[in-house]
Amino acid sequence: MRLRRGWRPGSGALLVGGILTACLVGIALLSLVWTPEDPARMRILQKLKGPLVSGLLGTDHLGRDVASMLMRGAFNSLTTAFAAVAVGAVLGTLAGVAAAAGPKCDAVLMRICDALFALPPILSAIMLGALLGPGALTAIVAIGVFMIPVFARVTRGAAMQIWAREYIMAARMAGKGPVRITAEHVLPNIAGQVIVQVTIQLAMAILTEAGLSFLGLGLPPPAPTWGRMLAESQTYLLQAPHLALAPGLAIAAAVLGLNLLGDGLAVRLDPRRRQAS
Repeated sequence: MRLRRGWRPGSGALLVGGILTACLVGIALLSLVWTPEDPARMRILQKLKGPLVSGLLGTDHLGRDVASMLMRGAFNSLTTAFAAVAVGAVLGTLAGVAAAAGPKCDAVLMRICDALFALPPILSAIMLGALLGPGALTAIVAIGVFMIPVFARVTRGAAMQIWAREYIMAARMAGKGPVRITAEHVLPNIAGQVIVQVTIQLAMAILTEAGLSFLGLGLPPPAPTWGRMLAESQTYLLQAPHLALAPGLAIAAAVLGLNLLGDGLAVRLDPRRRQAS
């Protein structure tokens, strides 16, 4: 298939995903300095008002402004997801490159990753919630621990391909050790794949954080989160459907944007996928 001049494979997904993600981050940052109302302000006489009747997106069962809660919820959900993915990316990448550097480390670390895969984040959060209580730390640790084996497997596979290259053999013959080779040659060459994986796992982290908040294992009230907004809207689905639509559409847009961004980056950074497109 011929492409228009100046149009590169993955450009559409990258553009749409980048716009959606930039809007999400912008709204989250804007909520730190401005929201239409105080997200925690309750006005019982204005409860369950529809969109544009009281505020842009109406009010909830306590009279709180839904638009303000949605904006602040974007910041809370994003910070939890970013922190969890950062934990998984750093520890998982270190484990992956260490496993690729030597067969002994490979056997031990991959068995540890298999064990971590057996602990889904929801179950981990329930156990941690019983020990630490619900909160941001519980969600970050539960999601981050589950992300470690994901990044470890991705980086291990990519790093093993790099270790088979001729310039790695030349570096070994020059007297460079595994740590130096990993730092100078392996990590720079797999950075693109790690970045793509970060965007994809951010989408998963937002979904998981929403699920944990839905179960009451995320940030405690009155801090708004998208998952708890969905949970609180269940009782009023027929009376005030906007309470579920607003956070539901926000989660869908965030996940769609990050997935498209990840797909676009994967095509741009992977020559094989770029040629296949």
